[in-house]
Amino acid sequence: MRPLESLAKLCAILAGVLLTVVTLMTCVSLIGRNLIGMTIVGDFELVGAAAGAAIALFMPWCQLQRGNIIVDFFTAKASPRTIDGLDRFGALLLGLAMALLTWRTTLGGINAWKSGSGTMLIGFPEWVIYVAMVPPLALTAAIALFQAWRGFPRVEE
Repeated sequence: MRPLESLAKLCAILAGVLLTVVTLMTCVSLIGRNLIGMTIVGDFELVGAAAGAAIALFMPWCQLQRGNIIVDFFTAKASPRTIDGLDRFGALLLGLAMALLTWRTTLGGINAWKSGSGTMLIGFPEWVIYVAMVPPLALTAAIALFQAWRGFPRVEE
């Protein structure tokens, strides 16, 4: 699990750096628009692309930290064994969903590359966004499937 944890941390750091760069670009664009009448052309396209990539990059760390929403209303009085089984089943379902997303995102990226599609204003190549999303989606799937197989570490309360 250590290599997966290290990769998840790296993804989260990259996502943070990406969002910081996007925030700075947005600030420069807004200041330029309001003070000197010039803006960064296509800034909103780049923000959208970066946000999609950042969301995917944060997902492995979120899964590793069990940061997804857990509705425990129905299991509040269940045994620890039942709760562990349901958590593992949920991790299995999430792992399968992430594997499906990885596959479909890969195909979408290949299609975007072959068609040469880009954003409307600046023509930013869309395949780059897909390339940024596929590894963290695959990592999230691997982490979730590992958690489904091995379970979750016990948290002392």
